[in-house]
Amino acid sequence: MSAAAPLADVRVLAVEQFGAGPWATSQLADLGADVIKLEDPASGGDVGRTVPPFAEGEESLFFETFNRGKRSISLDLRTRAGRAAFERLVPHVDAIYCNLRGDQPDRLGLTYDALAPLNPRIVCCSLSGFGRTGPRAAEGAYDHVLQGLAGWMSVTGEPDAPPTRTGLSLVDFAGGYMSALALMAGVWRARRDGVGGDCDTSLHETALALLTYLATWTASAEYMPQRRPESAHPSIVPFQAFRTADGWITVACAKQKFWVALCEALDLADLLADPRFADFAGRDTHRDALLELLRPHFAAETSARLLERLAAARVPSGPVNDVAAALRDPQVLAREDVVSYDHPRFGAVRQIASPLRISGHRPDYRRAPGRGEHTATVLEALAGLTPAEIAQLGAEGAFGAEA
Repeated sequence: MSAAAPLADVRVLAVEQFGAGPWATSQLADLGADVIKLEDPASGGDVGRTVPPFAEGEESLFFETFNRGKRSISLDLRTRAGRAAFERLVPHVDAIYCNLRGDQPDRLGLTYDALAPLNPRIVCCSLSGFGRTGPRAAEGAYDHVLQGLAGWMSVTGEPDAPPTRTGLSLVDFAGGYMSALALMAGVWRARRDGVGGDCDTSLHETALALLTYLATWTASAEYMPQRRPESAHPSIVPFQAFRTADGWITVACAKQKFWVALCEALDLADLLADPRFADFAGRDTHRDALLELLRPHFAAETSARLLERLAAARVPSGPVNDVAAALRDPQVLAREDVVSYDHPRFGAVRQIASPLRISGHRPDYRRAPGRGEHTATVLEALAGLTPAEIAQLGAEGAFGAEA
């Protein structure tokens, strides 16, 4: 018999939409948490339901990506009846999660102060653009804007190209991970100490935190980060992309032994005797000269042949794949990193498996819920409401005018 899912005893009520928040709670759902997605009927639910290109009605492959394995209820928290139904659920969940603007948790009563009388162990986790305090607290924020604001775009791309964002919404996704970690830390403390609390996380501070050593160098030593050609590392050489005879590969000589192995693999042992390139500092100082010597050797051979030689020498390296090629990689196939489940509208939906591998647990990959699909079930099973009481709430506008 396999062990229970790691978070099988955790229940989260999520007031979330679009990418960052749903990504956070999808990590919890993959680990077995019961994630109940609260959708606003007045706005048609999560806007992610209609994101193109693969969208039909209120279902999209974008929404599937971020909401598999969850349940959905429709509640209008701005109505008295909707708030009443929400408060009936609060005693039966471990956490309230929201990814609204920083001023919204107070406005909607999604804070510990507002909900502790109903459940003193409740954890209220907010992921907003800028946090719940400060001059930007009431501002919305999107990944693209934050990549510019936090300095990411200034260090991404070729030196003479316009400022460039990363190809993925990494601020959103990293913010989701940060908030999920904060939520679980809050739940652990609540179970240990008997008292819940607030978690105030922000996309802006996540983006700043991910500057890591660049921020440390800049704040401590007035370092001026700059963009390097070929996606090169700011100080380690060679650690970048190289053009080959038929494409591009990446090489990462992050240790001295890899530099030695690279030279031997490319029949460039004479470079090992050159004092300019003897150590990290020398190779950084003489970066341009070194790369002028290396580039022709990469350009003269195919990617496959170079990667074969580098792999034999145990030099960290790899091809620059497109997404389709990335999903066909032998490692991906061996680890079964692409999973599939059936969907009534899209047929077989294939997604990336959870990277959170814990012994004894394999996620139960299930389709994302229809909007409000579980409203009656959740209110009956958790809040103990009768069908007649649920019908009365509906008549009073708890589930929106369309109900």
